[in-house]
Amino acid sequence: MLFKRAALEGIKAGRITLAFRRWRKPGAKAGGEIMTALGRVQVTAIEETTLAALTPRDAARAGFDSLAALKSELGEREGTLYRIGLAYAGADPRVALRMDNDLDGATLAAILAKLARLSWALDHLERIARRPGIRAAELAAAAGLGTQPFKLRIRRLKSLGLTESLEVGYRLSPRGKLVLEALKNQG
Repeated sequence: MLFKRAALEGIKAGRITLAFRRWRKPGAKAGGEIMTALGRVQVTAIEETTLAALTPRDAARAGFDSLAALKSELGEREGTLYRIGLAYAGADPRVALRMDNDLDGATLAAILAKLARLSWALDHLERIARRPGIRAAELAAAAGLGTQPFKLRIRRLKSLGLTESLEVGYRLSPRGKLVLEALKNQG
């Protein structure tokens, strides 16, 4: 699930506790967590609903000024309408991870072992190091990939604390720079 920055700030502050989405099949599960730009968001509940069942209180809890504004946003899109309960679940643990570049030998070896299974990892890390802040579509094209498959790969690197997203594109984190040097020295 994607959220606009204002919605994320409302979730973090506890003002927004609901979201509504139209999906062909649920795009989230109750009890699951979503990583966002402002941290982790827990999905507390998910249930099918209808436009007719929405209330002004639902609209307010979803961050809308009125029920009409919520219904206008949901419009006539295809798919089943879902009511999703939300709660802020804490900071993104990857933020602290990517700043940690004081790695002991065992930790570095574990990261390198994970990257050894990703034949594309060195190429992508070098590409981002050479061109920080470049649009994902451009980096993907240069790697001979579509944008979405490329972004999925970068998320794997991000989960290890090696990259960070910018307004546009990516850059290596301090940990990513250290790991990239270790990868180069291996070869």
